[in-house]
Amino acid sequence: MTREDFKSVFDEYYRPLKNFLYYKLADIDLAEDITQEVFVKAWDKRDTILLETVKSYLYKIANNLAINHFNSAKTRFELKLEDHDRSVQESPHYVLEKDEFAARLNRTLENLPESQRVVFLMNRIDDLTYSEIAGRLDISVKAVEKRMQGALESLRSITQSRF
Repeated sequence: MTREDFKSVFDEYYRPLKNFLYYKLADIDLAEDITQEVFVKAWDKRDTILLETVKSYLYKIANNLAINHFNSAKTRFELKLEDHDRSVQESPHYVLEKDEFAARLNRTLENLPESQRVVFLMNRIDDLTYSEIAGRLDISVKAVEKRMQGALESLRSITQSRF
């Protein structure tokens, strides 16, 4: 792989790999560090990497590095809820309910099986289609659908119960 090829691969896959790792590790700084490590490893092996298989190669390295991290530390996922309309004066009751909901949502996401959490966040945060997710994770579209269904069932439980 030439230097120009590697630059193109880096430009195309850096952000998707970083997001993939963030969804697995729940730490954006760690995801960036590991993403950089993925590309260092790829650079070291650039002479043996085929452009046709570079995507799966990068995701395989990223997944292995994430597994190594999981083996050494427990991760905690925290999704930040964004306020879409800051011009509205929020009542203390609303703020309390929003904070309680955010805490329950984060606990639920944290407790989802990793495979469900990754698929859910790739779809809902990155706006990837099931087919795109399947391609990135090297699984079938049916597997993506099943993982998404499990994630949605778990998340639905927090919206159906009253605080």
